[in-house]
Amino acid sequence: MLKYLLLIIFITALAPAKAQPTFKGGPAALDAFLQSKIVYPEFSSQNCIAAAVQVSFMIQTDGQVTDAMIQQGPGIDLDDEALRVIKLTSGKWNIPADYKRAVRVVLPISFKPDYVRCQRNNGTSVPQMSMGQAIAAYQKRQELENAITNYYINKRSGKADEQKESTIERLKQQLGINEELWKDVLDQANEKLKQGDKDGACKDWNFIKNTGSSLADDYLARYCK
Repeated sequence: MLKYLLLIIFITALAPAKAQPTFKGGPAALDAFLQSKIVYPEFSSQNCIAAAVQVSFMIQTDGQVTDAMIQQGPGIDLDDEALRVIKLTSGKWNIPADYKRAVRVVLPISFKPDYVRCQRNNGTSVPQMSMGQAIAAYQKRQELENAITNYYINKRSGKADEQKESTIERLKQQLGINEELWKDVLDQANEKLKQGDKDGACKDWNFIKNTGSSLADDYLARYCK
């Protein structure tokens, strides 16, 4: 997986001007926390995509995070990762004493891949993919991945047309879904589990299973019942 740079821009409280909710330890602690938790997602990592994502969420009076949503983002896997790590901040916020109810805040996060490593891994210059091209490519990939995962889900229940297996294998080859990718996703899932994000880990392990590998079966049996 590629390394990344992460910059916290600012926090905007959607409330009348007064003292704002703060992350325990201050802005530097928030920046460090997010940098330690971000797992640069596969599609954006492989394509060296940089983007800013604005996450809107409610902070309850006890510091818990609820109702997190993307306010503005590119509509690719960076959105999912920004949302995931914001949820991990739950319980780590301080609310000013004069707040009697939850407050909604917006946290913009800027993702930047390590372009030196991008170039080294690709063996070429950094791909010049526009955001429009990235969105279109991501959506197309999601459609093809869905065809693959639906096939394997149906296969396990005895409903798949197994004459299409060769087509599915060609799709997997086209998308680079192979042992190397599965190992990367497994590492990603294990990192999420260490962070206490079992749901995120289970999602990744299910992706491995639903694209034709048994590599994550033991993890699924242990953690995702």
